[in-house]
Amino acid sequence: IVEKMENSSEIVSFVLAAFGNVGELKYLYFVIILFWYLSICVANTVLILVIRVDRRLHEPMYILLCNLCVNEINASTSLYPLLLSQMFSDSHEVTVPWCFLQMCCLYTSASVELCSLAAMAYDRYISICHPLRYNVIMNTERVFLMILLVWLYSFLSFIFSFSFIFSLKFCGNVIHNTYCDHQLIIRLSCSVSIQSFISDISFATVSVFIPFSFILVSYMKILTVCLKTSKENKQKAVTTCTPQIISVSNLFVGCIFYFIDFRFVVSQVPDEVHIILPMYVLIFQPMLTPFMYGFNLPKIRQSYQRFLLKRK
Repeated sequence: IVEKMENSSEIVSFVLAAFGNVGELKYLYFVIILFWYLSICVANTVLILVIRVDRRLHEPMYILLCNLCVNEINASTSLYPLLLSQMFSDSHEVTVPWCFLQMCCLYTSASVELCSLAAMAYDRYISICHPLRYNVIMNTERVFLMILLVWLYSFLSFIFSFSFIFSLKFCGNVIHNTYCDHQLIIRLSCSVSIQSFISDISFATVSVFIPFSFILVSYMKILTVCLKTSKENKQKAVTTCTPQIISVSNLFVGCIFYFIDFRFVVSQVPDEVHIILPMYVLIFQPMLTPFMYGFNLPKIRQSYQRFLLKRK
């Protein structure tokens, strides 16, 4: 397989070149990745089941949390099965449709993550700043409508930003990464236009800047109200908002790692760091969510304890 091909019609698959020749270490990597993937699925599924079984948790905040956990499983499933399958592959090839599908799932999940956190921030804003109207504004039907809109908005933002990639003609097929990243795929096209830059700006604005601004405004208003309220209400607000603030902060750090790696110091970092940095959010965020919410929210912690006592 050659990296440059004169006839773009010959490109039917991409090669994930970052796997390289890991030799006997592939068995160790396989076990570690499989263990981490299964741990993510189990941790998030347990949290979903606890919320589903305990009727005391059938509240808007916990329904939105379930949606966040579903997205963590979705994002992980978009990445890890392909990583596992490539460990024992000699060619490390991925067909073009599968590569596009992974790209669609990963970027849609990234948008869903931030939009879900924006929905949860809005829920906390209504709960803390307008407690008397909370049950009217955040009724069950409206919560499920918000979840539907989050997924639809995220999918359409991906299609609007990156659908042009599907029609590109490719003159190369070697992706120097362990997954299908849109920036590296665009670099393989026979002609890179201004459209690729516009698509990045579009996706960053619609899927990152707008949700993040919404989160920031919500928490600024919550902070303003908390400064005027009692110590007990301040503590309650801190307890319920802390996991979301940590999640948003971790996503922000992940975005910094991603763009630093690709935009500024690509040639100055070791290959291992070059591979891991863009995957920081995909590695840690799906495990951070169930543990942060499971151990920090009193109602969920109590529900865990009741669930374990019943099992015993």
